Amino acid sequence: MELSQSSKGDILIVDDTLDNLRFLSAMLTEQGYEVRSVTNGSMALIGIQAQPPDLILLDITMPGMNGYEVCQRLKSNPQTQEIPVIFISALNEVFDKVKAFSVGGVDFINKPFQIEEVVARMEHQLKLCRLQMQLQEQNRRLQETEAELRRSLEHQKALNQRIEEMVALEERNRIARDIHDSLGHSLVALNVQMETALTLWETDPNRAQSFLLAAKKLGSEALQEVRESVSAIRSDPLHGQLLGNAIANLAEEFYHLTDVLPYCKIDLSQPLSDSVNHVVYRIIQEGLTNIYKHANATAVQIRIQTTATGLSLILQDNGKGFECDQSVAGYGLQGMRERMATVNAQLEIVSKPGAGCRIVANFPRDERGGEQGSRGAGEQGGKRTR
Repeated sequence: MELSQSSKGDILIVDDTLDNLRFLSAMLTEQGYEVRSVTNGSMALIGIQAQPPDLILLDITMPGMNGYEVCQRLKSNPQTQEIPVIFISALNEVFDKVKAFSVGGVDFINKPFQIEEVVARMEHQLKLCRLQMQLQEQNRRLQETEAELRRSLEHQKALNQRIEEMVALEERNRIARDIHDSLGHSLVALNVQMETALTLWETDPNRAQSFLLAAKKLGSEALQEVRESVSAIRSDPLHGQLLGNAIANLAEEFYHLTDVLPYCKIDLSQPLSDSVNHVVYRIIQEGLTNIYKHANATAVQIRIQTTATGLSLILQDNGKGFECDQSVAGYGLQGMRERMATVNAQLEIVSKPGAGCRIVANFPRDERGGEQGSRGAGEQGGKRTR
């Protein structure tokens, strides 16, 4: 049902008394309504079906089909059941108000008519219709908005899943390259040891045996590194842990290998997304591995601070250091830079021979959401924590 936009409303008057029709039609036309009039129920149903009005003034007592029956037929038709019907009746007529409402009438007016009363009752019903139509339109728009939001969320979910798959693939490629580089260096060293052992086998068996033992150790270490790298490819880097707990485990593992317990000051009170957490973990893991293999450090610090704008990480040692301008292949630093690039983070490496190494990483906050972070780990250092 749509209310007429060209006038105050399209009104159909149904009354078998011509004087009533003329009077109501003239008065309502003067008030700005578009008025149609018929004298019996059958003509009313035909006119309503052809052009549904906004409101019907329906006489009860008419020859043939009375007002009750007309109203019942209108309310049984889905196309006309929403049209408000106001019954009109003379004061001396027997008027069953209960029946009038039970068949679908919304109000009634007694004859003789008071035009002010007629207009007031009509406007009340038309206003209710307008409000109902506005509510239906708002509901329709709300449903459309909800459907659009659901589609957007599904698209965002699929996009995030695709991004996670791409990040995971890039991480596997980096680890595979690290395996290739590390294994290549180990195999070169192993080959040198084996060739030396073969050269000394007849002239100095004892020295040859020591080179063989060294070669065996290199082979075992290379095999262990490959196994660890393959495990990293297959699993979640955090193994389901919160970031603070995962870093504490890395520090404990480093302590078992070196007898040096890293000093940890970690504030994760404003956690970031999983993708950032994974990169932070990998940077610390790779950095501690490099310190263990190459630095001969006696002191290590891990500092993490989260803010409203992101996360800052400092990993520092007092080891032998290296020249940053020289090639750093084999130290995993290229992999660090690539990981940082995936989350639009910045990496700075400061090192000199004999002056240790300082890695500074700054991560912007990921606005895509999905923050499942770690709670603040507080300040840790000087003792082992679990």
